[in-house]
Amino acid sequence: MATVQHTNWQQRLQAYYYLCRFDKPIGTELVLWPTMWALWIAAKGFPDLKTFIVMFLGVIFMRAAGCAINDFADRKVDGHVARTKQRPLATGIIQPIEAVMVFLALVAASACLLFFLPIATFYCSFGALILAFIYPFMKRYTHLPQVFLGAAFSWAIPMAFTAMGRPLDLTCWLLYFGNLAWTVAYDTQYAITDREYDLKIGVKSTAILFGRYDIEIINLLQAASVVLIGAALYREDLFYPYGMIALCAVIADYVYQWMQTRQRDPQRCFKTFLHNRWVGMIIFAGIFIALL
Repeated sequence: MATVQHTNWQQRLQAYYYLCRFDKPIGTELVLWPTMWALWIAAKGFPDLKTFIVMFLGVIFMRAAGCAINDFADRKVDGHVARTKQRPLATGIIQPIEAVMVFLALVAASACLLFFLPIATFYCSFGALILAFIYPFMKRYTHLPQVFLGAAFSWAIPMAFTAMGRPLDLTCWLLYFGNLAWTVAYDTQYAITDREYDLKIGVKSTAILFGRYDIEIINLLQAASVVLIGAALYREDLFYPYGMIALCAVIADYVYQWMQTRQRDPQRCFKTFLHNRWVGMIIFAGIFIALL
């Protein structure tokens, strides 16, 4: 157990900043881009400014809340992993109850945003809350925590559809499951980074479940994401030419990722995981241009 540290208010404020991972925006980007896909498609162009701002802030608040509750769930194991041993709870700068309070405060802030959206989005938000809360604990009970993360990260898509007053139709669910497949793929890359430590401390992941076939399954998941997202774009008449060009660029990026990860070097797998911010951005660029 981490030793309690005596700190001043500036150090504690900085610790909260790190707890919410505001210093590492990659997670926010990976939630934000699919949200933007859904908003633009549901609005058939530029969404109204109010909805855009509310959804943008919701992504930031809920991702930060997820990080806080994740560190609470991992407080007894982060100190044993090289990549996470300096996190605030692992070092004792802040205490577990503080992480829970930060989580609740961020969820409350997110809930306040729902007053500016349709009632259907309010009902839909319960799915996001449940998934954000349970995901960090899944690695104790199942080898599929990445699937729960994918479900949580993708939940912004149906929320964006309801925010724009659009039914949760086939396009919505094609985007949802396409994004889920992509999320499981890149989070498995991330999990390969910690696989050695996870095996020692008994934490489960898809990287452990997939074993020697991890890279091949990542490739299949990436292919599934292209097919599903491509089908959504085709259904919305956004596939040719700009959607197709964007997805071809994504396929090229996936080939690059395969070349970087095929030796399973942990540092390269982590850098490749970070590269996925460009995948979401490329797809959004295709949608954005097609709707101009």
